[in-house]
Amino acid sequence: MKGPTRGDKELQENADQVLADSNLPQVMARNETRVQKGFWAKIARYARWIPFSEDAIAAYYCAFDKNTPFRVRGTLLAALAYFIMPADLIPDIILGLGFTDDAAVVATAIALVRNSILPEHRLKARQALDGEEEMTPDQNSAA
Repeated sequence: MKGPTRGDKELQENADQVLADSNLPQVMARNETRVQKGFWAKIARYARWIPFSEDAIAAYYCAFDKNTPFRVRGTLLAALAYFIMPADLIPDIILGLGFTDDAAVVATAIALVRNSILPEHRLKARQALDGEEEMTPDQNSAA
């Protein structure tokens, strides 16, 4: 598979600028605040029951990586905000089914931006699950 061309990169930069100029930054800021406040508490509480914990954590690290493109950050923050919402389509307290809607949202977001989730993000996610990485990292640092 060939990598992005110069034209692809320019198109992406233009798309990122259009998004940045819209009202989307306010929505992203709300999602970012929600994710910062609730993500690690939910992961710590449910990680052993959520088969996609590592993917969600890698998405978190990617979303808060200062080098991640605006569009990717927006996509991941929206999915992670849905993941931590206490009330969603299928309540999370229903074991076995409760996280299926969350899994679908997170998996779709990850599929859309898979090339932006770097090996470093995945490594930090594994380390967080193994207890090697603090479960409340500095969100302002790059991966």
